[in-house]
Amino acid sequence: MLEDRLIRERADWEAGRVRVVRGGKRLARNRHNLQAVQLTEGQWRKRWEVERWFLTADGESGKRYGNETIRVTPDGEVSLKLPATLARLANAKHGRYVLTDAVVFHHRGAEWADRINANRAVAYRIHLDVERGRWYLTASWTIPPVKAIPLDQVRRGGLIGVDTNADHLAAWRLDEHGNPCGEPLRFFYDLSGNAQHRDAQVRHALTRLLRWAVRHSLSIAIEDLDFAAEKTREKHGRRKRFRKLISGMPVSKLRARLVSMAAELGITIVAVDPAYTSKWGAEHWQKPMVTPHRKPTRHDAAGIAIGRRALGHRIRRRTAPPHDDQSDRRGHRTAQAAGAARGREGTRPRIPGPRTRSAQTGYGANAGDQDAQHRSERPTEPVQLTLSP
Repeated sequence: MLEDRLIRERADWEAGRVRVVRGGKRLARNRHNLQAVQLTEGQWRKRWEVERWFLTADGESGKRYGNETIRVTPDGEVSLKLPATLARLANAKHGRYVLTDAVVFHHRGAEWADRINANRAVAYRIHLDVERGRWYLTASWTIPPVKAIPLDQVRRGGLIGVDTNADHLAAWRLDEHGNPCGEPLRFFYDLSGNAQHRDAQVRHALTRLLRWAVRHSLSIAIEDLDFAAEKTREKHGRRKRFRKLISGMPVSKLRARLVSMAAELGITIVAVDPAYTSKWGAEHWQKPMVTPHRKPTRHDAAGIAIGRRALGHRIRRRTAPPHDDQSDRRGHRTAQAAGAARGREGTRPRIPGPRTRSAQTGYGANAGDQDAQHRSERPTEPVQLTLSP
């Protein structure tokens, strides 16, 4: 069978016969059955010619708005890159021809806007609809399959903890041991105005967040929030202000947008349990992260709590060391240490001799006796110290 088909194809090629029907086989057969399809010869001829009136261009990632030949801006402006022979017809810079009317994508317009703002490839096709007598522009793209990555691989190198709020995203970078790195960042958005303005604000905030993650090759940890059943009066009673606050948070939109945009950029998203992240983050991390040049909010501290939960660490910091007025002074550090750090839970080694220059010989003999201190555990070895006169 294959040999017979090869012989026929070679015969057509040698004879210059092309067996391709522009517009489809169905339109070609309708020419011989005009009465059955209720068409005149002129109407059929128009459809036949329209099937050849189209312009298409494949997209390319990295180009401005994802396509260099047919470019569509976020405002809906359509421009064509003319060839050199038609450059005299250009009405814009760089040999481009800008169409008069703007386009609007009602179906999956949000996904299209996310792609062109990230300069991802989008293919366009301009064609004429004979029945409606209107020109249409169709956008298409390929969605890469989402890959499941092991959690250990995601945690390697740290990640970014993101706290979702009504008007901004509070993010803080953490290393693989749960230590906050650098300064916290806030990505603000304004949800007032019309739907297009709100959509653009959310998209702009997520774009800046994803660019930060791509720059450092990090994953993103975010709360798995769902206020669908938690904004009713039966849940919060007369707390009208709080119910209005959580109702205005674009939780589902942010989550759907973040997942789709991250999949295009190859960024992994980790969803964690949102229970008590803001409360415990403010309790254990807000005050210790204060510096003369940094005043973190409870939302920034919640980002640390979310990141530590995604890394598998406890949100609570280590127990603070004893006060300065106790004999052994400061103990172990409160900052998170690496898992392989030796002696990180041990006490400070006893140094023989007086603790201060003004102390006389013989003082501080019981400094190594940890039974006398307010500790949660007894020492592993009792220390016996003999002082010479």
